[in-house]
Amino acid sequence: MMNQITGKIVRAHGSGGKLTHELIQSLFVKHFSNRSLDELLDSAILKNPGGKIVFTTDSHVVKPLFFPGGDIGKLSVTGTVNDLAVCGATPLYLSCGMIIEEGFEIDRLEKIVISMKNAAESAGVQIVTGDTKVVEHGAADGIFINTSGIGVRNSKVQLSLKSIRIGDAVLVSGWMGDHEAAIIKAREEFNISADIVSDCAPISRLTQKLVNEIPDLRIMRDPTRGGLATTLNEFVWRQKFGIRIDEKSVPVRESVRGLCEPLGFDPLYLANEGKIVAIVGKESAGKTLSIMRLSPECDSAAIIGEVIDEPKGKVLLRTGIGSNRILDMLTTEQLPRIC
Repeated sequence: MMNQITGKIVRAHGSGGKLTHELIQSLFVKHFSNRSLDELLDSAILKNPGGKIVFTTDSHVVKPLFFPGGDIGKLSVTGTVNDLAVCGATPLYLSCGMIIEEGFEIDRLEKIVISMKNAAESAGVQIVTGDTKVVEHGAADGIFINTSGIGVRNSKVQLSLKSIRIGDAVLVSGWMGDHEAAIIKAREEFNISADIVSDCAPISRLTQKLVNEIPDLRIMRDPTRGGLATTLNEFVWRQKFGIRIDEKSVPVRESVRGLCEPLGFDPLYLANEGKIVAIVGKESAGKTLSIMRLSPECDSAAIIGEVIDEPKGKVLLRTGIGSNRILDMLTTEQLPRIC
């Protein structure tokens, strides 16, 4: 076992030589240890339990690196796990690629690694392979993390836009906008006293319940960048149906609304990192809502709308004052570096 390393990252930690191996052994192997990773091969050799393989990748560049409810490490694991989960897959394995800036404190790096370990254990996945690169000071804003994920999906599971029918119900699993609102608050660029915590969390256990218990589950998404409004527009884009939602039915915390109003932000466009948007058959809406509300942090789950015939390819919002307007996809970034 290598000695514990301390201090700061230097360029030699990314050279592939002695310091690289010390970093890998004393930090990554120490916290991520499992049978596949401990082999330290160029690729992980994995068991396939059967079914269709689902694969995804994501890069994480959040600022600040630590925020209420999470950090870049937790975010990198949950973000990739959730991308697999909403496809109906059981997440199994992750890779971890780190681009670290020279001078980054090793103590902070270890906090991030431990956070990744805890998030992986919570989601029931293993980090089985990875890579580390060190770049010059000022080139990476501390640390960037790429995670790729593999899961397996039962061949009988068919989640697709093609399965959506007029009259289907649209649901969300909880409060909208918590993550991006927490990032806004954490940056301390505005004098805001609201107590807001990111919803960053794995959703795979909930998605598996829905897959197993809702036979007319049509499709699921996690409404990250661009928020709920953009996700709904992705559902209807170039489709022969539209979606209508009721603004009053969308769960948004008063603290999030209070943050958005003076800044000119719309909570329907704020990113989430632990929520689901699902479309299900009308007959299953009640059961789906009950399953969601039994899950942690989902007591505010709600039926927010339905699939409609007209206007095709559009999202229609019934506002709090009773008028209707088209809810477009996000066209400009409300806040950069949120996930």
